Amino acid sequence: MLAALAGALLPDASLYVMAGTALFVLNIPPRIVFDELYFSDAWQTVFAIDNSFLIWGALFALSLWKARAWAIALTGAALLHLCLDFPLHHDDGRPHFWPVSGWVFESPVSYWDRAHGAMWVAPLEAGAAIGAAVVLWRQNLGIAFAAFFCILLALEIWVVRQWLFFFIDT
Repeated sequence: MLAALAGALLPDASLYVMAGTALFVLNIPPRIVFDELYFSDAWQTVFAIDNSFLIWGALFALSLWKARAWAIALTGAALLHLCLDFPLHHDDGRPHFWPVSGWVFESPVSYWDRAHGAMWVAPLEAGAAIGAAVVLWRQNLGIAFAAFFCILLALEIWVVRQWLFFFIDT
C-alpha cells in the first residue's frame, strides 16, 4: 500500500516541492510561479524526467523482471498517474516520452483550465478522489492510513477549489 501510494504521488512531487518552495518559502507571486517558472527550461526538464512514460515503463519492466511486489506497486501506480494525467493538460502538459522526444500532447480538455472544460473535469476528478478514498477507507487499513487518506482527500478538494474559483482568468 505504501509503495502504491508513493508511486501515485511521485510524478507530481517535484511540482509540489518546487511550487511550494517558490510560493511559501521564497514568496514568489503565483503568476510568476505558474506563468514563468513552471514553463522555464529548468522546471520543464525536471517534469520531463519524473513524468516520462519511458522511464517509469522501464522501471516497471525491471520490477516485473525482478519480481519485487513493492516495486511493481510503486511503478505501476506512477504509470497509472501518468495515464490519467496525459489527457488532462491543455497547454501545460509534460514531455511524457522524454528522453526520446520532447513532444507534448495538447489535450482539448484540462483538469484546471476553465477555458478547456475544468468546470466539468475538476468535479469529476474530485468525485473520483472521493470514491477512491471511500474504497480505501473500507479496507480497514488502520487509523493512520485513514487519517492520511482524509488529509490527501482534503488537499485534493482544496486544490480543485483553487483551480475553479481562483484561476478565473484562464
